[in-house]
Amino acid sequence: MPHAQSFAAIDLGSNSFRLEIGHFSHHHFQRVEYLKETVRQGGGLDAERYLSEEAMQRGWDCLARFGERLAGFPAAHVRAVATQTLREARNREAFVKRGSELLGYPIEIISGEEEARLIYRGVSSLLPPSDERRLVIDIGGRSTELVLGRQQEAQQALSLRLGSVAWSQRYFPEGELSRAAFSLAAVAARAVLDEALDIIHGGDWDTVYASSGTAAAIGDILAASGRTPGIIDLEGLEWLHDSLVRAQSTDQIRLAGLKEERRAVIAGGVSIMQALFDLLQLRSLRVAEGALRQGVLHTLVEQDPLCTDLRSAAVQGLMQKYCVDADQAQRVAGVARNLLEQLAPETSAEHHEPLRHAALLHEIGSHIAHSNYHRHGAYVLQNTSAAGFTQAERDLLAQLVCGQRGKLRKLEPEMLIEPRNVYPLLALRLAVLLCHARRPPELASLQIEADGPCFKLSAGNNWSATYPQSAFLLEEEQQAWLKTHWQLELNWN
Repeated sequence: MPHAQSFAAIDLGSNSFRLEIGHFSHHHFQRVEYLKETVRQGGGLDAERYLSEEAMQRGWDCLARFGERLAGFPAAHVRAVATQTLREARNREAFVKRGSELLGYPIEIISGEEEARLIYRGVSSLLPPSDERRLVIDIGGRSTELVLGRQQEAQQALSLRLGSVAWSQRYFPEGELSRAAFSLAAVAARAVLDEALDIIHGGDWDTVYASSGTAAAIGDILAASGRTPGIIDLEGLEWLHDSLVRAQSTDQIRLAGLKEERRAVIAGGVSIMQALFDLLQLRSLRVAEGALRQGVLHTLVEQDPLCTDLRSAAVQGLMQKYCVDADQAQRVAGVARNLLEQLAPETSAEHHEPLRHAALLHEIGSHIAHSNYHRHGAYVLQNTSAAGFTQAERDLLAQLVCGQRGKLRKLEPEMLIEPRNVYPLLALRLAVLLCHARRPPELASLQIEADGPCFKLSAGNNWSATYPQSAFLLEEEQQAWLKTHWQLELNWN
């Protein structure tokens, strides 16, 4: 892979150092490599705010390893940013000078506000375009960022000096977990976070997202306990708090989903998250996929057309990567849209988008093998890093691509319950079928409508005689739907 097409972001956080390398090709972002080391540099600050020699050495050792990986990258394609610990450290210049030499690229200590804006950019870059008002929260090792914005633009950004490492050291020394310690930590966190209420008010957002290590760790634990993946809610947070108190100490914590590297700082992170839920009167939030390093990557490529329409760019990139027949893809997409407009004429263009993307990508699995290409395509979509698509949206695309042909019982049960899923699924299956000859089908005499759970497909005189293969395939399709709650009725002479 030529380095001229690769970009690297290095995030020197208070708990971990991270390196992410991204490859931009055909307007599509793809992760090439992600390295993370738990350095715990924030724990090496003494009372006078000097980094210990041990903490600096841990950081330098990590940067030397990152530097070997990045050797040969153009300077303009690499950006290394340091956050709260080095903002505070009085001997930061000594660390940065040696660290930059080992890394091979300059280390930039960014302000809290700059960090907040980069975090927002990273989170929003992996979300679909939307006019929703977003509140993004990031609980780091020694700072917490809160950002309000719309789409790619951060409108209000705030960085406060509290984090999982600092709070764990201060309020849970020696790893002791008591109800009194949690209460004291939450009160102290609310006192610091109270400043945020001057800028951020309840009702200023539609959706709340939380990014980075603390949010991901809490989300993983709650998901492992049987709760909804990707969601942190008040009930789950209270359960986690009680579980930690029952453990009494960090070395006694036995929670599925908790990584060993997070054990020492999970209590501080939970206490801050509880304070945020209390102050902002939150009931739940979503765990974001993006973070600071994605924001840094996008600053490196902000002139790239990718930044204007992430999802369209991602779809086009996948089509090119998997050598999709673009004419056939557009043909199927056009026919599918025609059918969906007949089935649900009131639906907005926004609801047509998943069908269009699935139609354009329905043959990506053929690049792997023609046999079962629909299953191969579904696997690719579930596991690819398609910028702009959430995991839920990738899952829907995968289900549509998997369901484009063959038996319907292979799909998730919810795909065959709601009309909002069934209509696009039927439209895609019929479009693939009607375009079997890889040329534009005759649609003028074909009409379809939904009558409750029955779909009625009508054709003009002699249609079945004129297009016998298409008629045969439609009759097979009719049989497939008989094994579901829905029916496909064929009316032709």
